[in-house]
Amino acid sequence: MTERAVPPTTPALHILALTHRERTRTVWRRVFPRRRGKLTVVRTSDEFAAAICTDLVDAVLIDTAQPTDDLWTAVALAREFPSVPFFALASMRTADGSTVARCVACECADIVAEGTDDAVLAELVMPKAFTVRFSHALRDAHQALGLEAPLQQRAWQAIVAHGGRTVRTEAIAETLGVTREHLSRTFSVGDVPNLKRVIDLVRVIAAAELAKNSGYDLSDVSQVLGFASPSHLTSTAQRIVGTRSASLARLRTTDLIERFRAGRGRSRTAD
Repeated sequence: MTERAVPPTTPALHILALTHRERTRTVWRRVFPRRRGKLTVVRTSDEFAAAICTDLVDAVLIDTAQPTDDLWTAVALAREFPSVPFFALASMRTADGSTVARCVACECADIVAEGTDDAVLAELVMPKAFTVRFSHALRDAHQALGLEAPLQQRAWQAIVAHGGRTVRTEAIAETLGVTREHLSRTFSVGDVPNLKRVIDLVRVIAAAELAKNSGYDLSDVSQVLGFASPSHLTSTAQRIVGTRSASLARLRTTDLIERFRAGRGRSRTAD
């Protein structure tokens, strides 16, 4: 069977944006159209806080043209979610100096210039987006798992490109241009982990990364990554890396992979 390489497509990102201005919403919707992912636009810090804990957010855009106390409440959340880059939109006039300085103090990842940076906004946001950084960080981790065959490596790249979100075997197979049965059978040839367990490992690694954010509790982490419940996250972590979800925040990716390799890579039945 011919296997198709993973297409070099841009991952679908989720951008969370806060603005009161229609002009800004129009620009952002043009820069991040639906075909490139999901753009959620909110108007208040309460809506913002709820949205970031409901779905996995790759990057945040905040319009600082009207710097109210409510806006600064949202900007201040950058410290609580270091895994999610916050971008502040400012006009870059001399009078905006204090606003820019405050955004920097709140640990925003970058300040984008209104109007000037509109055409390159996606290029500024994309490299720092959570899913992009996550995928890049795990790009070569397949080597530690013994995934050396071309199909195994391409499947790994397709899995990590989802950023830890729920992904089914059928979706990976479709990306590679093979059947689900062929992928599952071929992937696990030799002394390598089962495909389903590798998918779960990547999800647990993402959970560990997000758990390091003080703004997320374990319920939030399970919610944004699509686990059925916090107990489902816990049972998955115990099965895959031998630890409770409450301990994930203190473990590095290398620690999790080592735990996984220690006899937890294969289930009793084929995935």
